[in-house]
Amino acid sequence: MEKICKQCGDKFLIRKEDKIFLENNKIPEPTLCVDCREQRRIVHGNHIYLYKRKCDLTEKEIISNYHPDAPHKVYDQNVWYSDKWDPMDFGREYDFSKTFFEQFKELSLAVPRPSLHRGFQYDENSDYTNYAGKNKDCYMIFDSDENRECYYSYSINSSENCMDCYRVRGSQLCYEATDCEKCYNSAFLQDCVNCSDSYFLQNCVSCKNCIMCSNLRNKQYCVNNVQVSKEEYEKQKAKCFSRKDITSGNKYFNSFKLKFPKKSIHGIQNENVVGDYLSGCKNAYYCFDSASLWDCSYIFQGFNPLKNCMDIQECGDAELLYETAFSGYGAYNLKFCSHSLGTSSDMEYCIHSQHASNLFGCIGIQHKKYCILNKQYSEKEYKELVPKIIEQMKKDGEYGEFFPADMSPFAYNETIAQIQYPLTKQEALKRGYTWREENKEEFKPATYNPPNTIQEVKDAVLEELLKCETSGRNYKIIKAELDLLRKLNMPLPTECFFERNKRRSAMRNKRKLYDRKCAKNGEDIITTYSPGDPAIVYCEDCYLAETY
Repeated sequence: MEKICKQCGDKFLIRKEDKIFLENNKIPEPTLCVDCREQRRIVHGNHIYLYKRKCDLTEKEIISNYHPDAPHKVYDQNVWYSDKWDPMDFGREYDFSKTFFEQFKELSLAVPRPSLHRGFQYDENSDYTNYAGKNKDCYMIFDSDENRECYYSYSINSSENCMDCYRVRGSQLCYEATDCEKCYNSAFLQDCVNCSDSYFLQNCVSCKNCIMCSNLRNKQYCVNNVQVSKEEYEKQKAKCFSRKDITSGNKYFNSFKLKFPKKSIHGIQNENVVGDYLSGCKNAYYCFDSASLWDCSYIFQGFNPLKNCMDIQECGDAELLYETAFSGYGAYNLKFCSHSLGTSSDMEYCIHSQHASNLFGCIGIQHKKYCILNKQYSEKEYKELVPKIIEQMKKDGEYGEFFPADMSPFAYNETIAQIQYPLTKQEALKRGYTWREENKEEFKPATYNPPNTIQEVKDAVLEELLKCETSGRNYKIIKAELDLLRKLNMPLPTECFFERNKRRSAMRNKRKLYDRKCAKNGEDIITTYSPGDPAIVYCEDCYLAETY
């Protein structure tokens, strides 16, 4: 059945499978299209922008993803998870003369938030990380777990000595790698697995000592997809470490790799899936950047197994979730929840609530059950009141909708939404989002211009102020970063982290599907490569036949 998105005005389809899921869970049909639903969810999380501010309880200076000007109360993580305050103290009676979202917004401004969203109990010397955990000696990594000495990266896991990477797993000594796994001592790689001592590779597997190659398998000493001697490889390798050579190398490789076919979907061991960057999934529709999905639809960044879920952003190890973001680890039957980790179940419209069950409209509640707007009820009272609230919400057009844009504690351009769905300030404000102006103090004249090679850089650079060549924003070099760049023989970056992260994200296809024909056999395919994309796109069978 086709509907019209009430935000963007585009037509969108509610599939038969979606309708069954919604009816079984007594949820109204969505009023927004898939993209607008995801956009609305991700604007409620700020991954990469960190600020210095004070804890609203102790007045101690802390690091937080909440700007000092944000209207919300923010407590240092150690304090937030302690017994120094009680979220039940903010409980209130439900008022049927007001809408639910009116009352929930009032509660959200009263109840403190944790300063960051990370497993700080398991971290070591990794204060400048967010949506992350179990990291050691890491700095400015986000959506990342179990790393050691990694810097300026997004969505990396179980890696060591990596910098400026995007969605990398189980790798070491990698620089500017995107969507790679088990790679070692390499730079400028994309969609590679088990490659080492290589530079400028795409879609390569188990390759070693290769440069400027695409679609190779189990090769060594190749340049431009041609076998060469070790001496020739070393000669070409020497051209991979200066800024001048890297710039020209990127330009050449971006053209060279267009000669080689791409697989219609990035992924392995899937059955009946539609989406991209999927592995080990079965019956997954319109899903992206996820693993181990089963009977799911519209999942984005599922970080652990999900079963029977719909409209999810960054959740994992959960079952029966709908319109939920940044939650999981043993969660069951959550609807319209955000930032709720741990063994939680049967919750609706809750934020930062975990190890709890049977909550409705609560914030910060832990180890409780049968609460509404942070107020305790008996089981009987709870089960009588919740249906009445839902009925009122349906009349007000609220039930079935995720938290509205104006309830996000973050400005639109502070969130990943600005990367996935870029808007101008005027467009964001028109859609009900807020916008944060740039801090003019971060745009001062540079005191240092990065040289061509890392060998030219002295330790004194640690005291200098650099200026991003793209945005004009200032940034600095930290010692751990300088040490790793020297180890990797890579020049200093000339852009700030935010622009580097944006550039790596832009290397990947957007989370949007198109109908195309396989360039080899003419069969219909569904892919993230748009019809106007110059890439040569094969169906999976043709691609495998070509590369193996």
